[in-house]
This record gives sequence, structure tokens and C-alpha cells, in this order.
Amino acid sequence: MTFSITGKTAIVTGAANGVGLAIARHFVNQGARVMFADMDEKRLVDEVGKAGDTEAEDGAPRYFAGDLREKLTVANLLSATLDAFDRIDILVNASRQVQLSDPLNPDDDAVEMLLGQNLLTSLRLTQSVARRMILQAEEDGREDGPVGSIINLSSIAARRLQPELLAYSVSSAALDQMTRAMALALAPYRIRVNAVAFGSVMSASLKGALKEHQAFRDDIIENTPLARIASAAEVAEAAQFLASDGSRFMTGQIMTIDGGRSLVDAVTAPAH
Repeated sequence: MTFSITGKTAIVTGAANGVGLAIARHFVNQGARVMFADMDEKRLVDEVGKAGDTEAEDGAPRYFAGDLREKLTVANLLSATLDAFDRIDILVNASRQVQLSDPLNPDDDAVEMLLGQNLLTSLRLTQSVARRMILQAEEDGREDGPVGSIINLSSIAARRLQPELLAYSVSSAALDQMTRAMALALAPYRIRVNAVAFGSVMSASLKGALKEHQAFRDDIIENTPLARIASAAEVAEAAQFLASDGSRFMTGQIMTIDGGRSLVDAVTAPAH
């Protein structure tokens, strides 16, 4: 069994910061050819420059800046990736947004917004990349073996009952169900679709929240059986496993990385 992704081509969305950036960097360090995708072009330029020589022709990381909520932008991302690397083997849908919402306010459009950002963007990109993977397999004349791996980033909020996280919870639950549905739809083509659902991860946004509210850290640790906050690198390692042949018989699975937090009574747990 091998967890190698050396030489494979990956698109990682949300790659300008946070967990998406950690995954993109980790994939580069593991020998993959990576397209960093995000809306923040300045951050992308900086991060891709740190990750590798952008002037190199073979295998160097590249970046694509654009709003992937737009269908044309999705098509342009695929074209840019194929121009740079000729193929796509891995897709990581890591672009996600968290927003508190008011479940009693009919004017609160957070559910609609997060469904668009966290679900529909991932779905459209999954559909487009899957079609390309199927075409590649046909062109290669491959009748067996893995064709591609698609990984969605989800959250334990999909299963936890916190009213102020209504929009995020609904979009995460929908993403989990989309993961399962697309896994079944793409299984005949030997394309695997899985998700990583995580709890509190020490991302830039959480660091900012902890600075403003020192009690948050104690709340998180108290409600996490393993009594710590995960690093983004731990999510990146899980994504590598799902991208590699080491998970070649896994599809439609929601891998949970939360230190046991989803086992704790959700009613009394904090909202961060």
C-alpha cells in the first residue's frame, strides 16, 4: 500500500489561505503538480512563489485566480490546468466559508449564500473535472485501475445541532450527501469521491477568533476528548491519503478528523 501522489496533477481550491493552502503546500512537498486556485490573486502569487519556481516548465506549482461561483470561471480553471499540466488526477474542493446566521430572521440570506459557496461551487467543479478524468481514461485506453480522486472538505457541523450555525450546518450536510451521490455516480468510471469532515483546526480565522476571545481555546479543548486543536497539516495528510492509491477501495466516505469532538453532546458544546 502506498500513499504516494508523486507526479499526479491536483487542483486545490481555497488555496490562498487556511486548510486549502496547507493541502496545496503539502501536495507540492509530496511531489504532486498543483494548481493553486482562489479568488485572492495577491496571496496566490505570494504562496506559489514560496512553494516553487513559477518559471519552471515541468511540474512547478501554478495558480489560478477567479470566482469559482461563476460557471465560466470553472471552465477557465480547467483550461489553465490542462495548459500547464496536460491532465487532472486529483481535485480538492477546499474553498469554504463559515458564517453565523439567525434562524429566526427571514431576511437572513446566509443559507442561500453558503449553499452557493460551499455546495454548488464544489458540485460544478466536481462535474467538470470528472468529465475530464473520464476522457483521459478513454484516451489512455485504460480499462482498469484508478482514474481519479475527488476530495471535498466538510465539517462536523453537518451533524451538530447549533442554531447559530444553521447556514454552515445545512451547507455541510448537503456537501456530505453530494459526496455520497457523486461517489455512486462516478464509481462505474473508477473515480472516487470522498470528504474530510473536521472540527476545530488552527487556521488563520480560528487564530483571529482566539485572539479576540481567549475563553474559546478552553471551550474547544474541554469539548474535545483528545484535548487539543488540530493543525492544518493533519487535514492535509488525510487529504493525501484519500488522493493516493492507499485508499483505492474507499469512496463515498466522510472521514472525520475532530479529536473525538463529534462524540460529545452537541447541545452543550460551544459554537466554534
